[in-house]
Amino acid sequence: MNMSFLDKWRKRQHAHRSVPLAESVRADPESVVELLSECELLRAQAATEGVELDDSARSLEALDQLQPVWRDDPEVLPWLGNDAGLYLGTVVVRTVPGATWHVRPDGQPVVRLESGREVDVVAMGHEWADIGAPELSQVYAEVSES
Repeated sequence: MNMSFLDKWRKRQHAHRSVPLAESVRADPESVVELLSECELLRAQAATEGVELDDSARSLEALDQLQPVWRDDPEVLPWLGNDAGLYLGTVVVRTVPGATWHVRPDGQPVVRLESGREVDVVAMGHEWADIGAPELSQVYAEVSES
């Protein structure tokens, strides 16, 4: 029995399969960089405090000076930590020569420096959001000297 609608459905299902982040980074690195740099929650939090996130090291220093009001909200804290790490990575990738986004086999985005060293910026963002250390600007200073 020929059911042409099944063939169309199968093609449609296959066409909409998810693509691993690592494959996306290889296929279209600029789009992935833009996606990782969105950090909407962090940008909104910073904007309410009058801090503009312009992808500069100076903006990391300004973030370090924010009052950590997000620590009072256990639902916001992990999201803000994730955004802080992605924003830190964005600043590094855009300002440190040779730094690029890399995706580990477990799907974790990290920044790979020209030296080959990988920096788990998301983990550092979570630490910053949770306890304030290490400061984002300190991580940037150390990474940019590597």
